[in-house]
Amino acid sequence: MTDAEWIVLIGGVIAIVAVNWYFLAPRSGATVVAGAAGPDGAQTVRIKVQGGYTPQTVRVKRGRPVRLVFDRQETSPCSEEVVLAEFGIRQFLVPFKDTAVTFTPDRSGKFDMTCGMSMLHGNVVVED
Repeated sequence: MTDAEWIVLIGGVIAIVAVNWYFLAPRSGATVVAGAAGPDGAQTVRIKVQGGYTPQTVRVKRGRPVRLVFDRQETSPCSEEVVLAEFGIRQFLVPFKDTAVTFTPDRSGKFDMTCGMSMLHGNVVVED
């Protein structure tokens, strides 16, 4: 191989590693415990959507309604949907507006929250 071919090969490998790290590496996002229930009894947490979910992990109580309010601050196609598969939720998120997702968890555990393309990741931890 020529020097130019080696440079292109090494550059390609670096680019592949960088893209995979950006999209697949675990992030050290904050954890938020849902506060006191609002007037309708729902545990409410606001989640900013911009290149990921902030907070990345939400802790809620089992058997009580949960309202996740997604504040999508971008137009990236990746973040246009949020999926909580274990709860049968797939919701479109309007750019630069709040979108509320409400559900009542009936079991404890750690459940994935992803974008429609499974590139953005977060968790809902349901505790007794």
